[in-house]
Parts: sequence; structure tokens; C-alpha cells
Amino acid sequence: MAALIYQIFISSALVSQGVYHLICTTRNQLKSPRDYAAKPFHPLPAAPHHRFLRYLHLDLLILCLFFALLHQLLISSYADPLLKGRTPVHFFTSLQAAAILICFILLSAALLLSDATHLLPLPHDLFFALASALFFLQYSFSSSTAAVQTSDLQAKCATISAAISALSSVLCLALACKPRLFVADAALGASFCLQGLWALQTGLSLYVDAFIPEGCHKLLDVVSGVEGSTKCDLEDTKLRAGAILDLVFVLHVLFVLLIFLVIYGSLARSLGIRSRLGSYEALPNTAVDSNHIQLKTMSGTQA
Repeated sequence: MAALIYQIFISSALVSQGVYHLICTTRNQLKSPRDYAAKPFHPLPAAPHHRFLRYLHLDLLILCLFFALLHQLLISSYADPLLKGRTPVHFFTSLQAAAILICFILLSAALLLSDATHLLPLPHDLFFALASALFFLQYSFSSSTAAVQTSDLQAKCATISAAISALSSVLCLALACKPRLFVADAALGASFCLQGLWALQTGLSLYVDAFIPEGCHKLLDVVSGVEGSTKCDLEDTKLRAGAILDLVFVLHVLFVLLIFLVIYGSLARSLGIRSRLGSYEALPNTAVDSNHIQLKTMSGTQA
């Protein structure tokens, strides 16, 4: 139950971050396409001079990362005989996750200092480059976590999570090189939403009986009484469960795409932006008349 609550907490934090990033990025691009540039931090537009409200988003982000760090440090002391390598491997993987979270906390704190004070005037491209490196570390961690799982479903979920982290790393690197690339900035926010939705799906598929695929069951160490995630014994059920997870992932991608389209359409309508691919605008009559007069003058001159 505690693992499911943690997955729900991670999911809500990531989805909120992704939606907020999508709204701010799309709004900035629609208001001034020529001056648009990606930003690692978007202050609340309603309170530009109020310090608490301006940095409320960053404060909440650091708080969520801190709670996730406490969770990883707490579970590192738990026994996990259901993992390959048993408890020692679980201890070191938990510490690795905690170290990555500390890096994200330091990067968020540096971003807060850079925007609120003059102590750390770091450029935006450097922040995106550092974020790219941290997301690559997260990708490496998720891949190594998938390799030591005895649960086939949990390994599959970790593999997909690693792919999303790799996508975020590539997008941050692209923004560090080309900060005016709106497609990469919007896709970065969408990747946050997708990672959050997949964290929720992971918790449901591994710890909720109603969402566990047919033919799979929860692992249980009878001696120590430790309950793990879900495992499929037969090869057919394992392949079927993997195919179901792939299908669910595609549905999550579709849902994130719909979220982006709704956000873009709503902001474009509220800002009064019309489609640039619509019907053409007719030339003014004055321009047509002027061209007609010039042609008559040229023909008269030649005559």
C-alpha cells in the first residue's frame, strides 16, 4: 500500500509539473513567437513582484523532491529478498536513487538562487545541459533497476520509464543547443506528463489486484513475510502482460497529445490567435489599383 501511495504522489507531482510547463511554454510562444526562447523556470504571471507567489512553483518542486529523497532513504533500510542479489542490491539501488534526487534538488536550488539573487548568475543553456545529464543518469538508473528485478512486469515498467527519461535528456540537450526550438520545449513538458502517468500505471499494474494482468500474481517471501510486486510464471502470460503494457503506454501517449492540443487550442483562443494555415488574405484594392496604374504607364511609355 505504501508503494502505491508513493507512486500516486510521484505521478501527481510530475503531471502537475508537465501541465504547468506546457501552459507557460505555449503561452509565451503564442504571445511573442519572434522573441520566444525556452526557459527552465516560469514564474507565476499573476504575481511578478510577489516573492512567495513568484517562486511558489520552484518551492513546491524542491519540497516534492525532498519528500521523495526521504522515502528512498527510508526504504533503503528495508529487507528485499525478492530482488536479484537480495537486500544488498536493494540497499545500493535505493542509495543511487537518493543520490540522483539530491542532484535534482541542487539543480532546482541553483535555479532558484539564479533567478532570485545575483549569487549564481548561470545562463539558461547551462541549466538545460545539466538537466540533460541528470535525466541521462535517471535513464541509466532505471535501466539497471530493470535488470535486477525478479518481477517481469516491474522490469517492463522500469524499461519504459527509462525510455521516457532518455527522451527528456535528449530534449534538454536540444534546448541547450537551440533554446528557440518550441517543439522540443513543448515535448519536454509532455514527457513530464507521460512520466507521471506511467508512474501511476506502474503502481496500478504492480500493486492493485484489479489491474494485474490475468495469469500474473504478487510475489511473496513466506519466510520473511515480504510482499513484492507482480510476476508472471508462464511464458505466454508474460508476453501477454508485456503486450498489454505496451498498449497502455500508447494510450498514455495519446492522452498526453490530447492534453497538449487542448492547452494549445484554449490558449490560442483566449489570446485571439487565428490559424496561420487558414484562408489567405486578399490583397488590398489600393495595391491592385497601383499595379494597374503602373502597367498602364509603362505601356503608354513604350507606345
